[in-house]
Amino acid sequence: MTQLKFDAKVSASAQEALESHVRPVYDQPGARRLFIGEFAHIERTEPAPGTEKEPSVKVRIVHLELPNQEQENAVREALRFLHLQRTARGTFDDDGQLELSDSTLRLTGGQLAWIETARLRAGLTHWRERAARLMHMNDLTLTEMRHEMQALADGLTALLNTARDHDGEE
Repeated sequence: MTQLKFDAKVSASAQEALESHVRPVYDQPGARRLFIGEFAHIERTEPAPGTEKEPSVKVRIVHLELPNQEQENAVREALRFLHLQRTARGTFDDDGQLELSDSTLRLTGGQLAWIETARLRAGLTHWRERAARLMHMNDLTLTEMRHEMQALADGLTALLNTARDHDGEE
């Protein structure tokens, strides 16, 4: 697996954003700060074939901003939402409706938009994985492939519709 390495240097603008935080972080062991940032690829190491060394890419922080106290909750919420999008999980019930996992539901904080985003993300992940498996099945007949494609279409339709909306379709 390729390793990601951070360069110790940061850009001048990132350093400027950090300056007022250096001493307070030094004075408070265990201190934490939120930030929004961007890093850029600056170097890559590609080991020779047959060596046991891992490939790596080195990046440098090129832009960095730290929120003030009034902005911190919004940044934390964005961080939580991005994590939710990346990790949303669930299972399908017998009716084809997606039930979010308990851990995913905890991350939504009960917010409807977040729940819907997690539901769609988890469902799309499921159907994408099923489609990828189908791509590797070389022995399917045309009829079997059409059946599998119909199952994908039905699953995606069920995912797009709420249980209430889906019951009224035909």
